[in-house]
Amino acid sequence: MRTETTPAQADVSELDLVRQCQAGDTEAFDQLVTRYRTRVFAMIYNMVHNEQDAWDLAQDSFVKAWKSIGRFRGKSSFYTWIYRIVMNVTIDWLRKRQVKAGGAEFDDAIQLKEIDPASKTVPKADPLPHQHLERQEIRARIDHAISQLSPEHRAVILMKEIEEMQYHEIAESLGCSIGTVMSRLFYARKKLQNSLRDVYENV
Repeated sequence: MRTETTPAQADVSELDLVRQCQAGDTEAFDQLVTRYRTRVFAMIYNMVHNEQDAWDLAQDSFVKAWKSIGRFRGKSSFYTWIYRIVMNVTIDWLRKRQVKAGGAEFDDAIQLKEIDPASKTVPKADPLPHQHLERQEIRARIDHAISQLSPEHRAVILMKEIEEMQYHEIAESLGCSIGTVMSRLFYARKKLQNSLRDVYENV
């Protein structure tokens, strides 16, 4: 059973927990995992569209983080540090999956449940009850369009639009320059706009 952070746990500073982890305290690491696993899972799920795969990748990411915790120097927040690990693990997994599938992408029928139809990247769609079917169709189209992006482009779109991260935060998490982030975001948005042109025109 998964539990969330208790008030007592929340009183312990992140840096103190990291220091305890670096001293080999597994319980301290469990507290860090508890604090961030929901956000980590949500981001991975938006990348891979499969709950079991998302939990597996989250687990792999936390295992890598535990093995690498000694290299954490506190120059960024722990979340930013582990986010970079999460994105590397997820993007590597997506690349391998694409290779095995001969370049095929994801199941178009799977809906990206967390996408916000009113975000800057996708068409605004706040339908009335009788328009529910139309909303489902729009979300399916959005999901399909995002699934056609490369893992790198998909990552920047989700980090900017869903996580609402700043350019420098995305750059730090992905280990690239702000210019690279802006370039990837520009091309990702252009691709989505081209794919969803008729949707934009009809909402």
